[in-house]
Amino acid sequence: MGIHVIKMPDIGEGIAEVELVAWNVKVGDTVVEDMNLADVMTDKATVEIPSPVHGKVLALGGKVGDVMAVGSELIRIEVEGAGNVKDGPAAPAPATAPAPAPKAAPAPAPAVAATPAPAPAPAAKAPAPVPQAAPARAPAAGAQRITRAPTDKPIASPAVRAHAWDLGIDLQYVMGTGTAGRITHEDVDAYAARGLVGGTGASGSVDTRYAQRTDEEQIPVIGLRRKIAQKMQDAKRRIPHFTYVEEIDVTNLEALRAKLNQKHGAERGKLTLLPFIMRAVVLAVREFPQMNARFDDEAGVVTRHAAVHLGMATQTEAGLMVPVLQHAETLDLWATAAEVARLAAGARSGKSAREELTGSTITITSLGALGGIVTTPVINSPEVAIVGVNRVVERPMIRDGLVVARKMMNLSSSFDHRVVDGIHAAEFVQVIRGYLETPATLFVE
Repeated sequence: MGIHVIKMPDIGEGIAEVELVAWNVKVGDTVVEDMNLADVMTDKATVEIPSPVHGKVLALGGKVGDVMAVGSELIRIEVEGAGNVKDGPAAPAPATAPAPAPKAAPAPAPAVAATPAPAPAPAAKAPAPVPQAAPARAPAAGAQRITRAPTDKPIASPAVRAHAWDLGIDLQYVMGTGTAGRITHEDVDAYAARGLVGGTGASGSVDTRYAQRTDEEQIPVIGLRRKIAQKMQDAKRRIPHFTYVEEIDVTNLEALRAKLNQKHGAERGKLTLLPFIMRAVVLAVREFPQMNARFDDEAGVVTRHAAVHLGMATQTEAGLMVPVLQHAETLDLWATAAEVARLAAGARSGKSAREELTGSTITITSLGALGGIVTTPVINSPEVAIVGVNRVVERPMIRDGLVVARKMMNLSSSFDHRVVDGIHAAEFVQVIRGYLETPATLFVE
């Protein structure tokens, strides 16, 4: 038997390290050739690491969430034959590598230590209930009233009664600790502090909507969520953003879209507003090539691109991803719509290829029907511009002195102020506006 060590492969694109986001095997498992051992994440995509050999897993080189350098040991597998670990000093490595496995065995040790731990806890809780709290436990289980004589009523001052009323507490459930059983503010507060508010008189039920909650949940920021956090932080730290907002009258555009869907929807597919906006951006960057660019701020070089590779911010269960419409300038409305649907489906299913998530030159972001009135989108670095689409709202507008209903939509676009001047950003958005408000121009070269 021999030992085969699989190292973190060079995924390309100059990537020096990746994040380990999932193990698909564990120590002791038998693996076969081409079996997916682990998932790692680069800046843009999740990549599967397959096994080149058959064998048994001896040791894992890291845990989920670890950032691992290319070339570092990913996994150690026992195989038939010599393996790829040379004899000599490296041979004992397998004996050392499984050492983490025994460490995993002591992991239950804290559980053993934790088993006696609850014993002191009840002991600590025993002295906690003060005399006034003991009766207050009854409502927690069954919301029972305090036992009093039939003619007795809770004794409390008007101020205490008002205080209890504000908290939604029925004084029938509160044991008074004052003179002659008088209920004090402290009694009411102690009762409320235990989440026993909302007694409803004769029914004795407890309204838990206002009960105090102390539960917490800690969620590790790993995988795609970590990459998003790092990228957004870097973009906001390095790029001086400014956002320009303009409203667009899309009444005529929506009428055209409805007409095209009615005539061609069955055979070509339904069009949303997004392909029209994408086409408008493609045409606008011909007049403003500085918007279709990437800025290498370390080298101090702005690269303008003739090709329009449109990034499309897409929300997935794992987080925000930006698939790219390569060469959007070559696509008509229906081809654009089909590509948008394909890329969005791939991103949401986690099946996007790495090349489909890289290389964008300008990005469009939209929250769809929830798009709000105004947004301040974060630039997809190293790009210099991002066009944000807000929702369409029908509003009364004045046209030729008359109040008419028009379908209005805002574009909220952000720019890198280091290389884009405000006047040019405004002119760029105005050109997009012109195309969308006069949609026939989208088809005129």
